[in-house]
Amino acid sequence: MDERFKHAAAIVASLVLTAGILFYNPVERLEPQLGEYGYAGVFLVMLVSSATVILPVPGLLSAFAMGHAYNFALVGIAGGIGSALGELSGYLLGFGGAGLVEDRRIAAYEETKKWMRSNGFLTIFVLSALPNPVFDLAGIAAGSLGYPWWKFLAACALGKILKVTAFAYAGLRVFGFF
Repeated sequence: MDERFKHAAAIVASLVLTAGILFYNPVERLEPQLGEYGYAGVFLVMLVSSATVILPVPGLLSAFAMGHAYNFALVGIAGGIGSALGELSGYLLGFGGAGLVEDRRIAAYEETKKWMRSNGFLTIFVLSALPNPVFDLAGIAAGSLGYPWWKFLAACALGKILKVTAFAYAGLRVFGFF
């Protein structure tokens, strides 16, 4: 398959996914019913909230709230896997639009690329485990550098599971006091 076609398809897929999420806003519709769907609901909310590129959607608040109602570790696993799969949108944007991204000189992006070149797995793991709004830059950098998608997904899933589990546990502790 022609490389230009692959890049164009990745850009289109990422933009369509992001646009659909922005206009439809399923997180707003899913959150009230989250308790009804249990772990699958957490998975879906985290998937959708992480699929938006550079736009924060409050998926971690759902994990925080669900930590009290369900087993916090299972909430962390379901939410972390959903979140990691959602982050593939940023990776695809970087993969498909490497030229577009490279034309912009964003200091945080350039620094992330340096980290990715020296130790990609650790960079993705640490940045995905920390609550930060710029993780999308790491996904875009990984995609634009051609970092293997399965390594990106594995490192991201480990970090996201750790982070979502911590938020779910915090929810258990906070709501346990009331």
